[in-house]
Amino acid sequence: MAFSNCYEDARRAAAYAQLEFGNTYYLVFRELPEIIRGHVSGTKAIDFGCGTGRSTRFVRQLGFNTIGVDIAPEMVAKAKELDSTGDYRLIADDDLTGFEVGTFDLVVSLFTFDNISGFLTKMRLFRDLGALLKDSGKLISVVSSPQIYTHEWASFSTKDFPENRNARTGDVVRIVTTDFADHRPSEDILCTDESYRELYERSGLEVLASYRPLGKPEEPYPWVNETTIAPWVIYVLVSRLRKKSLAGYVLSSAAEAALQTRVVIKA
Repeated sequence: MAFSNCYEDARRAAAYAQLEFGNTYYLVFRELPEIIRGHVSGTKAIDFGCGTGRSTRFVRQLGFNTIGVDIAPEMVAKAKELDSTGDYRLIADDDLTGFEVGTFDLVVSLFTFDNISGFLTKMRLFRDLGALLKDSGKLISVVSSPQIYTHEWASFSTKDFPENRNARTGDVVRIVTTDFADHRPSEDILCTDESYRELYERSGLEVLASYRPLGKPEEPYPWVNETTIAPWVIYVLVSRLRKKSLAGYVLSSAAEAALQTRVVIKA
């Protein structure tokens, strides 16, 4: 099955701009403030894959001076339309070399890597994002758990895609977001926890903590499976890179050793 980026689309950008922080998405945004307070010091942040700016504005409200970046011009245009005072930047070909390495206290990437195909591409991007961190900086990576593609949710439906159940890391999976009017399915790339952890290691990143938030019965949302199955995984990461520049950084000895081991993730 061929992969296409459905977010480079004006209709999808308009629909995505309507998303709030409720239903299944609420689980992530409920947890992030405490996670960030517990792990991050400083106030300079970059939001990789900012979309229409929802996550950028959220992080800014937590007290961070936040830059939002995305590869989709339709998404960045909508972000600027919704938030004319925000700092939103279009980055061609995922090129982060316009940012100085070692300068950010926080890098966030919320749901972005669900839509990025190819092990080597993911690894390059995680290495580039890690290189942007200060020595004490943290990268927070929020991704979909494989279970999100095989169950029903307050915000999503997968019942029309039974083939998702046979998907492995690197395969295309489909999911419909029911929280907005555009019900065309999104095409994501499945990645398991084991594969993400290997990917982080090979990218020169270390997992400090991970979280799998569940819904609570008393919360005012129409939970379907959220109280018993975690649809999201939140990883808190630090970099093991010795930073020079995005074009010429080098790995610590431990990270370099990890890169010499056998690649088992499907490209």
